[in-house]
Amino acid sequence: MDATLDRRLVSLALLQMSCADDKAANVQKAIGRIRDAAEQGANVICLQELFHNQYPCQTEEHDRFAEAETIPGPSSDALSAAARQYGVVVIGSLFERRAAGVYHNTAIVFDADGSQVGMYRKMHIPDDPLYYEKFYFTPGDLGFRSFPTRFGRIGVCICWDQWFPEAARLTAMSGAEILFYPTAIGWLPDEKEAFGESQHSAWETMMRSHAIANGVFVAATNRVGVEGQLRFWGASFVSDPYGNVLARATHDAEETLVVECDLSTINTARTHWPFLRDRRIDAYDGLSKRYLDDNE
Repeated sequence: MDATLDRRLVSLALLQMSCADDKAANVQKAIGRIRDAAEQGANVICLQELFHNQYPCQTEEHDRFAEAETIPGPSSDALSAAARQYGVVVIGSLFERRAAGVYHNTAIVFDADGSQVGMYRKMHIPDDPLYYEKFYFTPGDLGFRSFPTRFGRIGVCICWDQWFPEAARLTAMSGAEILFYPTAIGWLPDEKEAFGESQHSAWETMMRSHAIANGVFVAATNRVGVEGQLRFWGASFVSDPYGNVLARATHDAEETLVVECDLSTINTARTHWPFLRDRRIDAYDGLSKRYLDDNE
């Protein structure tokens, strides 16, 4: 039998964008980019973290809570309509207003008929220079999940989540075939020359390791351009289950990265590199502790 008959091909599109200080313009740009990606044959389209505005967390300003929206709301409705119109799965990360005083960094997954099939609220919330997210976002409470779509089962984590192997593992264990990371990461002032290459390498290497350890495809969509003091480094990419980078965007320009993936590779990778099979789940109780002291 021809092995190609068993292939499960799906085209992913990562929309690497710069953002203006104009929500309506950013949403309109994103919808246009979704249309363009669909015309290029994309099946699953992922926007960057908080695509609808400039990254809000460089400072702690109460006025910026006004940028948040309920879900459903105007931006999520626009994504749903685009998914339905173009017959594609769309993943969008939004500043969610859940209730008075309760805000989340939330990703929504719309299936190709425009229906909402998934929601993920960012679990790991950073508090670093120019990334003061704890001021804005309540940690997620939906857990690590994956969602069935017309083109495969997908999982979503968001930016800072990408540094935690536990998040990738649990999302993969829920059945994800592709793990998406909408992202907003860049270089701090005066750091790029000395540390820029190693910072970017660590970021990409970490996610490639998730692909290898879990036998899944990994796709990270980062923003690009200068906002305030941050220079976002772009370099959106897709990795196969062996950790190979199938395609990578540039560091300094908007780009639509369309990458064909064969989901049948997952079974091949997991049977040849059986890391999931050989896990010692009887020996990992310590992972539920903050730290293992000498007397434990």
